Amino acid sequence: MTLDITDPQSIQDSLTEGLRAEAAIEPDPVPTEATKETEIIAIYGKGGIGKSFTLANLSYMMAQQGKRVLLIGCDPKSDTTSLLFGGRACPTIIETSARKKEAGEEVEIGDVCFKRDGVFAMELGGPEVGRGCGGRGIIHGFELLEKLGFHDWGFDYVLLDFLGDVVCGGFGLPIARDMCQKVIVVGSNDLQSLYVANNVCSAVEYFRKLGGNVGVAGMVINKDDGTGEAANFAEAVGIPVLSAIPADEDIRRKSANYQIVGKPGGNWAPLFEELAQNVADAPPMHPEPLSQDGLLGLFEADETGADFALEPATLADMCGGEVTEKASLEVIYDDV
Repeated sequence: MTLDITDPQSIQDSLTEGLRAEAAIEPDPVPTEATKETEIIAIYGKGGIGKSFTLANLSYMMAQQGKRVLLIGCDPKSDTTSLLFGGRACPTIIETSARKKEAGEEVEIGDVCFKRDGVFAMELGGPEVGRGCGGRGIIHGFELLEKLGFHDWGFDYVLLDFLGDVVCGGFGLPIARDMCQKVIVVGSNDLQSLYVANNVCSAVEYFRKLGGNVGVAGMVINKDDGTGEAANFAEAVGIPVLSAIPADEDIRRKSANYQIVGKPGGNWAPLFEELAQNVADAPPMHPEPLSQDGLLGLFEADETGADFALEPATLADMCGGEVTEKASLEVIYDDV
C-alpha cells in the first residue's frame, strides 16, 4: 500500500493496516524458567473484581510476615500498585522504556521498581486505547525484566496481577509458558466473574494437556455477600476457597481511600494472615471446568434466564416480511 501524506484517508488506512498487522503477529517465546527458591503466582479475575485490592493487602501481609515479595501489575490500566502506594501512580515499564530509549539511556531498577514497608512493586503498563496490542505490551515488559535480571532476583514470592477477561497471548503468558507454578482466581457471587474464573480453569487444563505444569491453587471470593454461588463454583471445579473477603462497608471505604486493611494488628489482619498462609500452602490442582449450562446451574433460573429456550430466526424475520425465492447464481461445473 502506497502512503499519500496529503490524503487523510490514505493516512488512516495506513494506520489501520499497521494495527492489524501488529495484532496478527504471534508473540515470541519468553524465557520463563523460575528459580526453585522463588514461587511465582499469577492471579486472574474479571476486571474490577478486586484483584488489585486482594494483592495489595496480601503482599503487604506477606512482607510483614518476613517474606520477600515482588508485586507486578500486568494490567494496561496500571492500577495494581495504586492501593499499595496510597493512590500514587508509579512509572510503568512500557512508558519508561520508551522514554529512556528515545534519550539513548538504559532502564535501571530504580526507574521502574518501588517499595513500601518491605513490598517491592512495579507496573508493566500498556499502550493507549487503539494504539497497540496490550498483550504484546505485556510480553515486551517481561522481555525487559529478563534484561534487568528477573531470574536472578531473590524473592520468596512474585505475584502477578493479570486480567482474566482478555484472551490474547500476552495475558495468557504465565499459563502458556509455564511462567508460574500456580494460578489463583478471584471471583464473586456473580455470573460474569465466575465465567472468567471458569475460562482461566479451562486455559490451565488446556495447556496441561499440551505438557504444561501450571495448576490452580484456589479461589479468593471477594465482596462475599453469603449467597454461596462462588463457593459452589469452587467445589464444582475442584479447587479450594483460600479466603472469603466479606462485602463490608469498612473494607470498601478504606480501600476507596487507598488504605491497606491487611495490616498486622488491624481488624482484618486475621483474614489476610489466613489468606497468606493458604496461598503459601495450597498445591496446584487440576480443575474440571464447567460447561455454560453448568455455570448457569449455580444460580436460580429466574436470575440468569437459564430456563430460556432459544427460538431460531427465519429469513423472513431477517427481511421483515415474506421472502421471494430467487434463482441461484452459483455456477456448477460438470465433472471432467
